[in-house]
Amino acid sequence: MGKKHKRSKQRDSILELVRSTVTHPTASWIYDQLKKEISSLSLGTVYRNLNILTEQGVIRKFDFGSTFDRYDADISPHYHFCCERCGSFVDLETPVDEGLNKEIEKITDFKISSHRIEFYGLCDKCLNARKPRELVSSQRFKKS
Repeated sequence: MGKKHKRSKQRDSILELVRSTVTHPTASWIYDQLKKEISSLSLGTVYRNLNILTEQGVIRKFDFGSTFDRYDADISPHYHFCCERCGSFVDLETPVDEGLNKEIEKITDFKISSHRIEFYGLCDKCLNARKPRELVSSQRFKKS
């Protein structure tokens, strides 16, 4: 884990908020939610405290570029799905394949402690939003 940090009300509020949602929030979203109740809060403070919480191992950070980092309070091994259209990032309720660690160890000289997998595609909302347009356009070009 990381070095010891004094407990702070702001960090406690950030952790409580991350734990209360399954949306895998961004730092900006966290800031927007907490700014209402903590007027002195800055975005820099949110980032600093998210980094501390990540170092302490109480949350996980998912790096998707500087504007797309997401945070998860569920630090147990699990897989995720990321929608390529709307950016939703959700937990998948499927068992983690621990055998995959052993398989990779067999074909390498590595000692595997864990793995992380994200799946990408279209979520059900984005997929369903496309269907009416696709249906209309395909019907428009059909020959009678």
